[in-house]
Amino acid sequence: MIMDRIALILAIIGGLNWGCVGLFRFDLVAYLFGGQTATVSRVIYTIVGLAAIWCISLLFRESLASDKE
Repeated sequence: MIMDRIALILAIIGGLNWGCVGLFRFDLVAYLFGGQTATVSRVIYTIVGLAAIWCISLLFRESLASDKE
């Protein structure tokens, strides 16, 4: 499903951004879009968060699919 792939890509981007924050204290999203409180940054953070929530469903769908086999 295309939505699964989009959500996974966004979650990976978010994870990489958090890795940069943790390792280098550098927030790439904030740097690119005008700070953490900028509207565009907040929208991106929200979209990435929603994508991560969507990815939770992938865990349950795969475990249910393997249980049926």
